Amino acid sequence: MKFFIDTANLDEIKEAQDMGILDGVTTNPSLMAKEGITGADNILAHYKKICDLVDGDVSAEVISTDFEGMVKEGEKLVKISPQIVIKVPMIKEGVKAIKYFSDKGYRTNCTLVFSSGQALLAAKAGATYVSPFIGRLDDISTDGLGLIADIRLIYDNYGYETQILAASVRHVMHIIDCAKIGADVMTGGLSSITGLLKHPLTDSGLEKFLADYKKGN
Repeated sequence: MKFFIDTANLDEIKEAQDMGILDGVTTNPSLMAKEGITGADNILAHYKKICDLVDGDVSAEVISTDFEGMVKEGEKLVKISPQIVIKVPMIKEGVKAIKYFSDKGYRTNCTLVFSSGQALLAAKAGATYVSPFIGRLDDISTDGLGLIADIRLIYDNYGYETQILAASVRHVMHIIDCAKIGADVMTGGLSSITGLLKHPLTDSGLEKFLADYKKGN
């Protein structure tokens, strides 16, 4: 299972990268704005900084909602780095753009996916990744993990190579459950990733080991 971090904060990205377990980064206009990064040129420059920090894929989102605009933005984004994956929304024009990018050999991440039918369309168009937002589904009392399971079944039935990128991951159990179901990738905040480190028996066990060591020295 690949681990992506969902942020535009360079310090958080570096911390995850330094752990040695980071496979990539996802971000979006909202996360950019949270870091005070606005304006097309500043956003492009920030994507370059992210690519310089990590070794893996970096999803960079288009903001156009028409085919021509998405194509123009996507072709500009891929010039930043070979690591760039063009993040495209799950709308009709987005599916057309994914097919266009796929035919040109550009990698894509179909975002804002909330149904298995949408995931099927993205795979047929040739998306590299599909991003079902499980946390947002949970927010409206819908089974986000059930959607991951449905997509996994459909993709396995027909041999689609599109990777399931579980997005809007909110906590540790989301990660564990997605791993059980067979999601290819998870993306979430740094706290979700570092939360996997924590267990009270680890803490108490280490405390005892260190205390016993000090007794003999």
